[in-house]
Amino acid sequence: MIPHDSIVALATPSGAGAIAVIRISGQDAITIGNSVFKSINNKELTTQKTHTLHLGHIMDDSKTLDQVLVSIFKGPNSYTGENTIEISCHGSTYIQQQIIQLLLRKGCRMADPGEFTLRAFLNGKLDLSQAEAVADLITSDNEASHQIAMQQMRGGFSNEIAKLREELLNFASLIELELDFAEEDVEFADRTQFHELLNRIEFVLKRLIDSFAVGNVIKNGIPVAIVGEPNVGKSTLLNALLNEERAIVSEIAGTTRDTIEDELVIGGIGFRFIDTAGIRETEDLVESIGIRKTFEKIEQAQVVAFLFDSSEFKVSGLKLKVELEKIKNQFPLKPLIIIGNKADKLKEIEIKNLKSEIPEILLISAKEKLGVEDLKNRLLSFVNTGALRNNETIVTNTRHYDSLLKALEEITKVKYGLETNLSSDLMALDIKEALYQFGMITGQVTNDELLGNIFANFCIGK
Repeated sequence: MIPHDSIVALATPSGAGAIAVIRISGQDAITIGNSVFKSINNKELTTQKTHTLHLGHIMDDSKTLDQVLVSIFKGPNSYTGENTIEISCHGSTYIQQQIIQLLLRKGCRMADPGEFTLRAFLNGKLDLSQAEAVADLITSDNEASHQIAMQQMRGGFSNEIAKLREELLNFASLIELELDFAEEDVEFADRTQFHELLNRIEFVLKRLIDSFAVGNVIKNGIPVAIVGEPNVGKSTLLNALLNEERAIVSEIAGTTRDTIEDELVIGGIGFRFIDTAGIRETEDLVESIGIRKTFEKIEQAQVVAFLFDSSEFKVSGLKLKVELEKIKNQFPLKPLIIIGNKADKLKEIEIKNLKSEIPEILLISAKEKLGVEDLKNRLLSFVNTGALRNNETIVTNTRHYDSLLKALEEITKVKYGLETNLSSDLMALDIKEALYQFGMITGQVTNDELLGNIFANFCIGK
């Protein structure tokens, strides 16, 4: 059931600022706004055109609370599809609270988290995947996640799903029609065309499912574990990457006792760097706990950056190779960058020998910040940004990913049934389940629990 009461919330971040925006939406939003607003030209908000701005004062009886600018959006031509006004007031927290409390007394209620976007969904202004993209857009903190959220909010993903669902629905209708004429033994659905459609749906679903591997790390940041023996410059490298003194640097081996994390945007992609405790045999209980956590962080990372002191390669080269093999064997599927630090201390012949021994090595000097840009480029090479450049649909939402997997499973069943001449009634059941999973993504199929879970994660004013 679509609510019609009027809700109010602060649409800008809480706290003091130059300007704050208070949003009201609902059937009586403009009437309520008019009851507290006195225009400098004595205009009545209720008689003004949609998408207009009006200067005046918010009045609590004879008391003036603030000079404001009021925006009017009449339904259905508004974000929520309802009558909506936005009050731009001065950013004092006192003024914000005074205006909101006044509006509550006039008949509004405080909006729940995400309730404005929920109403936009219920009123058909957005489908469910677009509504979820609104939350992703608000939380996007790099170019790539912003681009994906914008593409989904414009309906790129939902349009692709809706088209597949519509075509499948048409064939489902023909299959159902065959069931009504079962005694006549007729076929209304062209099996050859149906098989082609299923192949096309299967191809698209697999592409979308595969895109989640890229989309998920872009949305949440790509975790990179910086590992190696103590005192090889892991903390110095982290500081060089971040261009700030984030980690403690010391000549004492084992200084980093715990993992340190920070984020950096490289080429529009977010990376989460994890500076771990040095890997070595130790009797120190606290340090050994840190080393155990290091391996846990490697397990969680998408990329492993193994750092060693290149100036000590002559002495510790054999031990280094053993450590590298250990990581490769334990984590065979993780991209591994082998980084030789302190390369500024090497002679030309030593550099040549190192590259001969370890062809894939990347030589840097974290202290002098030499080779750091090469490392950033190497990290970017592990990210498939081709889909972003080509503006392809990328799945970032775990709920969508789950529904796509289930839809693909049902399509596979339908395809098998078609190839083995399964009866139409059994095939129709699998088609219905696939349609259900498509509908779960876009919101044609939904329930209060699902909506509650999705919109509970929104900010109050959105």
